[in-house]
Amino acid sequence: MLLKSYRKEISRPECNPSFQSLHCIAYLDQDIAEVLPYLNAVLGGFEYLKDPPAVTFRIHGKLITVHPDKIAINALKNEEEADKILQWLIKEINETWEKRDQITPSYEGAPKPKVFEILKRLPKTNCRQCGFPTCTVFAAKVAEGAKGPEDCPELDEEAESALVEYMSQFRLDT
Repeated sequence: MLLKSYRKEISRPECNPSFQSLHCIAYLDQDIAEVLPYLNAVLGGFEYLKDPPAVTFRIHGKLITVHPDKIAINALKNEEEADKILQWLIKEINETWEKRDQITPSYEGAPKPKVFEILKRLPKTNCRQCGFPTCTVFAAKVAEGAKGPEDCPELDEEAESALVEYMSQFRLDT
């Protein structure tokens, strides 16, 4: 077993303490740097950083970043949700470590959609009906996984289908 214990801290976002969501940082009592590329391969990390090493996952609308000495989770409803995610992740970390000889480590993040490619499939009317000032801003939100093709009121069926097809190649589990 690689990861045995941690100390967790729950807080409100410092940038806006009135937010209802919570953040969790679990400070690890063991260094888990060696498992990160294996964990990235197993769980399909959204982003992988080599120096300093870290892997970020987008799971169920949350960003979970695993560092050698800590785990950070955002947008939590409550402390119980943090505990549930930490228990799941620790299980994944330890199982991945045990099976590392059967796993090819991955040092790359998942491919990401390109804003320009999304924009090419939008009507480019800057109608603002989506709530954003331009189609470019909307395209950036789609690339992040915060918005989808269905959120563009001016997108016709053919263009929506083309955008859905383009986006289907990317893992944006939000």
